[in-house]
Amino acid sequence: MSARDHQNLPLTAASSVAADHYSKALNAYHCYAGDPAVLLQAACADSPGFVMGYALTAYLTLIGSNAEMQAIGVQAYEAALALPATERERGHVKAIGHLIAGEYHAAGRVLEDIAIENPRDVLALQVGQLMDFSTGDTRMLRDRIARALPAWSSDMPGYHAVLGMLAFGLEENADYARAEAAGREAVHLEPRNGWAWHAVTHVCEMQGRRHDGVAWLKSDVEAWTHESFFQVHNWWHLALFHLGLGEADRALALYDGPINGGRSNMALDLVDASALLWRLHLQGVDVGERWDALTGLWSAASQGAYAFDDSHAMMAFVGGGQLNAARELLALQKSVVSQTGDNATFVADVGLPLMQALLAIGDQRFGEATDLLRSVRSRSARFGGSHAQRDVIDLTLIKAAAQSGQNDLANSLRAERSIAFPNDNDIGQRVAA
Repeated sequence: MSARDHQNLPLTAASSVAADHYSKALNAYHCYAGDPAVLLQAACADSPGFVMGYALTAYLTLIGSNAEMQAIGVQAYEAALALPATERERGHVKAIGHLIAGEYHAAGRVLEDIAIENPRDVLALQVGQLMDFSTGDTRMLRDRIARALPAWSSDMPGYHAVLGMLAFGLEENADYARAEAAGREAVHLEPRNGWAWHAVTHVCEMQGRRHDGVAWLKSDVEAWTHESFFQVHNWWHLALFHLGLGEADRALALYDGPINGGRSNMALDLVDASALLWRLHLQGVDVGERWDALTGLWSAASQGAYAFDDSHAMMAFVGGGQLNAARELLALQKSVVSQTGDNATFVADVGLPLMQALLAIGDQRFGEATDLLRSVRSRSARFGGSHAQRDVIDLTLIKAAAQSGQNDLANSLRAERSIAFPNDNDIGQRVAA
């Protein structure tokens, strides 16, 4: 009889020892905490034919990481290709192949079909939601998880992960009350679930409840930071709360500490560092020499694979005055448009005009930047990210409009913002100043 995971799904070629390692690694992945890589290495060493051990290794290392980690993911995928597997397991391998090819939509569709037949496959749900996030499919962020809920109950292992994902999907669809309730319940069930902490944080951000957001994250810092490989993003959210409260010094202290103090070269962390410094820059805060180290990290990173990440590299190059690097990055984007994979569309639809606008700001061509940003902001979800992350586009537009002397437009955008983001007009005022 095959070994099974903690959802009672069969695990081909896994011993009971390997299955136990895998289940612990999977729960760590659900929480974005611990060291699932070590557990997976032990699982595959014990059972070299363990296809899902390689599959989880690939997912862990291919998404939001650096080139070195991604190479590990490709190796894991290649090891899994020839192994005996169930139909569900073959589906995971197929999805990984699409992911490596840059086919995010196709990977998400394969994972959708896996979860329809196996609604308790939390890995399919989790990676599928990450694909929805990467492609800006707001509806599926919620509905992918909603479809699986009838197969779940609160006493099942992994239920906290499903609740955390549901919370984020509800939040991105502006169902804030239910999102917060689901996120808080998920954290109650599993205090280390960083994604659930994140979902409630998003609710507070979107509702302009900054004091509540600070209180939420500070209520148990150890829970969402201990051995967490997602903690930088939640620290970033805490910095946003402080920035929204007019406490730029606290935001900078967080940047110098847990956000970029470790000089991470992981894509997710670099995006957060750029996004915070750019917001400070828009508000006229002097960030000193912080751009220098960040532009160095971006220069050493791979570019051209995902427009959302590259747009944040552009923020760093422009903010740091590295305009030659910015022009080189823009030239790369123009070549990406003709390539295969979904990123070509991400670049054409959003990334290229956004990066052109950012470079125009660097060249002090504020009128041109304003026109480009006005054209792109309504479709910006197409290149991924959350509402809170993409808000930087609107903030940049307000700044560009004010700098170009289009005061009526800047004031209109600030009025718009006061409705879309309650209690947030102070930020619009500071950006427009």
